[in-house]
Amino acid sequence: MRRLFNFRRKKDLDAGYGRSELAIDAFPTQSPEHDLYCYRRQHGVNLGSWFVLERWISEAPFRFAAEPGQSDLDVARGSRAKEVLMEHWDTWVTESDFKWLAEHGVNTVRIPIGYYHLCGADASVLQNTDFRGFARVFEGAWTRIVNAVEIAQRFQIGVLFDLHAAPGKQNRDAHSGTSASHPAFFNASNFQLMIRVLRILVTQLLSLRSSHSPPLNNVVGVELLNEPQPPAHDVLRVWYLNVIRELRSLDPGLPIYIADCWQTEEYTEFIHSFTPSPSLIALDHHLYRCFTASDISTPASLHASSLSDPNASVPRMFAQSAEKLESAGGALVIGEWSGALNPGSLHGALDERQERVRYVQAQLALYEQHCAGWFFWTYKKEQPGDQGWSFRDAVKWGVLPSHFGLKPVKDFRGDPGDQHERKASLKQDALGRHASHWAQYPGYYEHWRFEQGFNQGWDDAYLFLTSSLSTENSASELGFKGSWAKRKTQDHIRVTASNSNIWEFEHGFKQGVDAAKVDFQRIFC
Repeated sequence: MRRLFNFRRKKDLDAGYGRSELAIDAFPTQSPEHDLYCYRRQHGVNLGSWFVLERWISEAPFRFAAEPGQSDLDVARGSRAKEVLMEHWDTWVTESDFKWLAEHGVNTVRIPIGYYHLCGADASVLQNTDFRGFARVFEGAWTRIVNAVEIAQRFQIGVLFDLHAAPGKQNRDAHSGTSASHPAFFNASNFQLMIRVLRILVTQLLSLRSSHSPPLNNVVGVELLNEPQPPAHDVLRVWYLNVIRELRSLDPGLPIYIADCWQTEEYTEFIHSFTPSPSLIALDHHLYRCFTASDISTPASLHASSLSDPNASVPRMFAQSAEKLESAGGALVIGEWSGALNPGSLHGALDERQERVRYVQAQLALYEQHCAGWFFWTYKKEQPGDQGWSFRDAVKWGVLPSHFGLKPVKDFRGDPGDQHERKASLKQDALGRHASHWAQYPGYYEHWRFEQGFNQGWDDAYLFLTSSLSTENSASELGFKGSWAKRKTQDHIRVTASNSNIWEFEHGFKQGVDAAKVDFQRIFC
């Protein structure tokens, strides 16, 4: 595959990592179907404890595990491990689950996997690791992972692969593959092994797109590491740069997700140093309010209000980071969140369910305003009834809405004439406001670029909104607007052979996208 970009270092920063500029020859072109999956707004769910096991979610796979019985390695070291895992992989999530998710407007799933789950594609990933000798136990995982992608595509559901467990483990939790107390991932040997693991994964995913019948176009990206706890962030950022370079050489159009380590502003600046990236780099933030002493002592109502007040710290941080990421062609994504609250936050509440509903509604409103996607943790638990952690139970009991996304109530596939008239009218209104505003500041403008940007934004937004195969599905809203706008801006520069006043095209594009969404909601939803 021809390389469509160059990776070069611009200058050294005091922080210890290079400010890297991606010099763009051309934005990578994927199939229209793949673009739709990757760039639409994601209303998602984590398929927790399917491949990377967590005992608090699913107890059964641990029934023969070796002590302390908390991690995948403990299961592998126990008795009947292969039998137990194959049974679990085949029953925990099935086709009926994907059907249920699609019916409720979930359009993407995040699937946590460990590096050892790739041994069925390449057994060498286990060499010199904690999982060496366990290829027989885990070799069946890869065919089931591919099967999950196939099933998801049948229901128009995208798949984000999350590397939840790295060699040596990247955080202290048992969901990083082993029950060891300290992360040992952060050394040169494991760094190189993990890059090779990711190269194997991306190569396999490319094969699914190019040679599988039908092509599997619904993999929306790869998250490089889940919740890493590095000894120093400079070390992690340098590794991120190396991984991005490697994976871009394989698939320039692959969306890459990186964890913010709860240092959102710092990693926003890191992504912003790509000016802009030739394809999507998303920043993954996880938001929970049930673990710390401060969380426990804060009433549920205050948790909700602190997420609803635009002047509060988290909404303000989200707004600033999202804007900066969009300007660099990136995006903010919530890779994990839940409705879980500590009992201390619900103490004295007259209606615990209603307090949880308000907390969930505050989160959803915040994410819809500033984020390109979100993924609830987790899809279900073995023991039913947990309205805070189990997506299915939260939907069943009304803590979560019964449907997500824009739901058309009438057919949107036969409206070309009226839509053109509405677009023309709204464009003239927006152009008038734009020209009037800038008339206050004497200078050289090219307002025709704003007009072309508005047209492009409207047309692209409607292309996404009307792309579903039937009105049974939620409309696919353009979610990663910053990255998509950068691509269209580059197209505009090539056509016009000029980049003067290109900001006017970008302003028009964003207003066109927003106007199209409002129009679609008003007419069809």
